Amino acid sequence: MVSTFALIPEVIAFSYISGVSPASALFATFAIAVVLAFIGGRPGMISGAAGSVALVAAPLAHQHGLDYLAYATLLAGFFQLLFGCLGGERLMRFISQDSVTGFANGLAILIFAAQMHHILKASMMGWGLIGAGLAIIYLLPRFFTSVPSPLVCIFLLTLGASLSGLAVPTIADLGDLPTTLPHFSFPSLPWDLQTLGIILPASLAMAAVGVLESLLTLEITDEKTHSLGHQGQEARALGVANMLSGLVGGIGGCGMIGQTVGNLRYGGKGRLSILVSGAFLLFLMLSLHHWVAQVPVAALVAIMVMVSISTFSWESLQKIKKPLSASFWVVLVTSTVVVLTQNLALGVLAGVVLSRVCQKVA
Repeated sequence: MVSTFALIPEVIAFSYISGVSPASALFATFAIAVVLAFIGGRPGMISGAAGSVALVAAPLAHQHGLDYLAYATLLAGFFQLLFGCLGGERLMRFISQDSVTGFANGLAILIFAAQMHHILKASMMGWGLIGAGLAIIYLLPRFFTSVPSPLVCIFLLTLGASLSGLAVPTIADLGDLPTTLPHFSFPSLPWDLQTLGIILPASLAMAAVGVLESLLTLEITDEKTHSLGHQGQEARALGVANMLSGLVGGIGGCGMIGQTVGNLRYGGKGRLSILVSGAFLLFLMLSLHHWVAQVPVAALVAIMVMVSISTFSWESLQKIKKPLSASFWVVLVTSTVVVLTQNLALGVLAGVVLSRVCQKVA
């Protein structure tokens, strides 16, 4: 449930990046979660409409329209399914642990940076709510652990803001929320060489970024849970999920490390937690639409700040003591490229290349 509330603002934000409606992005996230809950290769890992995929999909959607984006998502899912069937996950062995650490750190910085827009626009009252939310999240577990503190944060801040009539931004201000069930819709475009030529570059990029981020998130989940997921199965399941997503939302997705870390932090280590993240999202949108719309953005900002802090590998700061080591530079370069380009694939590629160069020099 915590991961669901953390999904809402990010998915809505990513919908604007890619040009689809918030409802479509939320439906796509629901579809991806349900598929991966049953056939995914990594229990406890949360997936949905993600920013990395939205960034590479946006040019196609803005230039050619949403039908082309839906086709591209379907084709990207097919490529991911093929990648998993052919054992492409074995290529992950070329990605060093330092590159994974840099990936996580860069993503943590991007998650935090995404909250700065809301923080800087907030009033004194908004800052007070964010501070109160962080206090609840970090202090409550010292005295009460039966209910995850972020859920308590959402409940108390929403109740307080509603009863006091505070004029602060709410989820309703982020975009229109869905009020009906999703439905299947096949793109009304001819399947010919011209269409293929338009969507193929975007499909390949979406497939590559999606698989890369999912498998890296899987590795981080393995590390945090001290268990092993199945990379090939996750890649195949992601392909099926994105093909379904293209039919109900038009936008693809992948593993989301921030939401996954939040899910694991509060005990969601099984398949049920994945299913709940998607099912609870749909339940919130359809049954509690009016109440969800009143949740202050400040509560979500506090949760995402907590997620960014949890995502960052603080142990990696020890590498600063050895600035001449190859490990230090791989982590630094990977994180820097991720942050500057907002492209996780480019960051990891830079880290892999630098790791290989350092190995040859050594």
